[in-house]
Amino acid sequence: MPKYVRLISLLMVCSLWSMPKAANAQALIPHTLQLDATKLEKQGLSLAQEAAQLAQFQQVDLALPRARLASQLAPGNDKVWLLLGGLQLQTKEYDGAIASLKKAQSLNPKNGDILFALGSANFQQKNYQAAVVNYQDGLKLKPNDPEGLFDLGNAYYLLGKLPDAIAQYDKAVSQDKKFWPALNNIGLINYEQGNVPEAIKRWQSAVTLEKQAAEPLLALAVALYTKGDRQQGLTLGEAALRIDSRYANLNFLKENLWGDRLLSDTKKFLELPRIQAAIQQRENSSSAPREQPTQ
Repeated sequence: MPKYVRLISLLMVCSLWSMPKAANAQALIPHTLQLDATKLEKQGLSLAQEAAQLAQFQQVDLALPRARLASQLAPGNDKVWLLLGGLQLQTKEYDGAIASLKKAQSLNPKNGDILFALGSANFQQKNYQAAVVNYQDGLKLKPNDPEGLFDLGNAYYLLGKLPDAIAQYDKAVSQDKKFWPALNNIGLINYEQGNVPEAIKRWQSAVTLEKQAAEPLLALAVALYTKGDRQQGLTLGEAALRIDSRYANLNFLKENLWGDRLLSDTKKFLELPRIQAAIQQRENSSSAPREQPTQ
């Protein structure tokens, strides 16, 4: 998956599930309108919870209309607007996402996740300098957030500020020793700078932390093959593509911040007969009809 865009935080989704329910108004005649408003807000929070659950299972098309309605029924809840903004980011409704997130921010200026989401909106629109500001502001509120540090590192990366990028990736790993994407991206920078041994070291560490991470596994395979360790490179490359065949797509790799040098070496690697056979085998297994269960 493209790992450089924060969409909907699982923690934020879970927080929606546990949102306190609005208190019931007293059943007095002068408060009839207030009672109706309370019921509407409760319905809105319930819809938001449904939307969050659907979003967790990637059912964005079903989640989005629920989140839109929830924002109308519970307009004073920042988490509802944050959820809506996150879903709009997933569907690339950038203007709507920014509007929703700014509404959330106006309701709760101290919520760092809102600033991180605004950073993602700017990042996806390639407004990297604005994204840097959003991420920095978010980190003022949540200074030890590894994803926020990682996101800031990616924005620096695309601005060409490579030492700053590495510094943020290192901070992310210091906060979460198992945060392999940061190690992976340091390896990407190392490789472009010609420091292949250090890149290999970083990717080996990432693979050790997450054996099912196709990206560092493929990068490691390409690096080993290119430097002459062909048998191991081919074996690792086959394993990576069995995990996720999307990494056989150079455009997908570029979206994941692979640089020109690594892309050039990967192109040659992917054209090798043994790797082509692995790609074809993966495609065939994916397109094969599934056996129908017996009644």
